[in-house]
Amino acid sequence: MVVADRDYYNAVIAEEGPDSVSLSFPPYAPERRIPLVGQQIRIGRRGSADPSAPEIDLREPPEDPGVSHIHAVLLAKPDGTWTLVDPGSLNGTCVNGSAEPIPVNIEVPLSEGDRVHVGAWTTITLTRGEAT
Repeated sequence: MVVADRDYYNAVIAEEGPDSVSLSFPPYAPERRIPLVGQQIRIGRRGSADPSAPEIDLREPPEDPGVSHIHAVLLAKPDGTWTLVDPGSLNGTCVNGSAEPIPVNIEVPLSEGDRVHVGAWTTITLTRGEAT
């Protein structure tokens, strides 16, 4: 499940990053469910010159300006679980409300219900049997 998360946005703004004064939470952002199909699921924003959109494309309105083109990647494991990798995004990737980003290029195991925070307001929740 992909949502615009007001609590995560408030935490980002509280850190007073360089772009925080220009950010505003979207007035309308429908919840989206995206099936996790395949061995890797890229999270990011489709570039205007890049025809290959990530599987979880956060360019859809409202576009999250804090998301890199390839911000993070979910990797399927043989036992049906997933791990998360941040390949070096500009703003980092956090899990379950932590203010500390995960290490770059290190697989982080995820469990059912874990929340992945990217950009200025996007939270992706892993939900087994449904979609993220």
